[in-house]
Amino acid sequence: MHLIEKHAVAIRWLTIGLGLCFAVMYANHQILTGDQTQMLEKGYLGAYHQTWAAFGNAASAVGNVPGSLSAFVIGGPLLIWDSPWSPMLFLILLRLCSFLLLDAVIQKIFSPPVRMLFAIIYWLNPWLLYDSLLYNPSYLCFFAALHLWSAFKLREHASFIYSFLHILAIGGAMQFHYSWPILAVISCYLLYRRMARPSWSGVAVASVVILASLIPYCLEYINNDSLSRESDRYFGYGAVHVYPVLKAIFYWLRYGSTLFSNRLITDVSFDWITSISWLKMIFQYCWQALLFIIGTITVVLSVNVNMRAWKTIKPAIKRGSPIADNKQWMLLYAGAAVLAIVINAMLSPITFSYWHLILTFPFALFPLLVAAEAWQEELPNRFIKGMGVITVFFIAVNLVAAHDSDKYSYKVDYVEQVTHYLNEKGLQREQ
Repeated sequence: MHLIEKHAVAIRWLTIGLGLCFAVMYANHQILTGDQTQMLEKGYLGAYHQTWAAFGNAASAVGNVPGSLSAFVIGGPLLIWDSPWSPMLFLILLRLCSFLLLDAVIQKIFSPPVRMLFAIIYWLNPWLLYDSLLYNPSYLCFFAALHLWSAFKLREHASFIYSFLHILAIGGAMQFHYSWPILAVISCYLLYRRMARPSWSGVAVASVVILASLIPYCLEYINNDSLSRESDRYFGYGAVHVYPVLKAIFYWLRYGSTLFSNRLITDVSFDWITSISWLKMIFQYCWQALLFIIGTITVVLSVNVNMRAWKTIKPAIKRGSPIADNKQWMLLYAGAAVLAIVINAMLSPITFSYWHLILTFPFALFPLLVAAEAWQEELPNRFIKGMGVITVFFIAVNLVAAHDSDKYSYKVDYVEQVTHYLNEKGLQREQ
């Protein structure tokens, strides 16, 4: 393992640089749809006309998410640099911050080789990079990372600032997506299990800040009926139907595997290789077979490491049981995330798709990292080769998905699409 430790800094920066290149590549080839234009319209109205919307994107069944953050993350960067790239680069910066926050925790718990593995399976992972576009779930990884980082800081001593940031992570996620209760449930478990020691003054101040930021939304909600939406389903739908909960749990297992979203796998046309229809079909079937076979194998691996993780934390899930070390603390945090997924799936009026739970993607990697610590000690040479294979595989998948998939195409240009949209909507800066 000395090779990784000797060149750890160089490998780390190479991994970060490669992930940034892929993020920019994805961003430039994103196909503009209603998800992005909702955010762009709010941001440009704020930056150009000082009209800041008090609500975010429309959700599937329960209306628009509350708060103005969706407008500020677009309009704020535009006030500094009037280019379609400014909000996109700000998003990429936030996602880089998510990696750095998570990495700050990982390095306190795991060995340098496993820390390097995390950099690869998080920062280069298509599960993360496939959301390198301007829509609300893309911002959630930052709040998930801030939630974990602040909780880890609070595991031994109470702190005003870390408690403040911990609650702010929940409130920030609330203004982007209705999956924010997942973080709230995790926090409740941490409090029950005494895995974090909050400063109640920090909690109170953060709560006041969050409530104050929602006042404009509440006033808008009273006067704007379009912000609410009726659904043909009801809250608690998942509690009386088995499928939504099972599907949600399966996503947790998929996040720890390479069985990526079908949008990434099945929507590749390969028209950049050939225009012959039967040849394109061969490429499509081979590509899908490769990803589904590898994905299925890694799902089985994910199930196995999660079962091992459950056996590890089962004696420690109740209050009063000793926590052996930081690895067990992390696995308990991951267990709380699974509990939160189940509760949210039971209460939700919709059946989740992958982006509804993408907030938990970083946490789904924790059981794998704990298992990897044992692997790298028992089979160090295979561990290094395995990291190399994973890296090459991720590079290949990202290169294809960033140019030819459901959300991305080499045929489009991000700036041209935004410029066309602004002209179409008549959004111009006031003189």
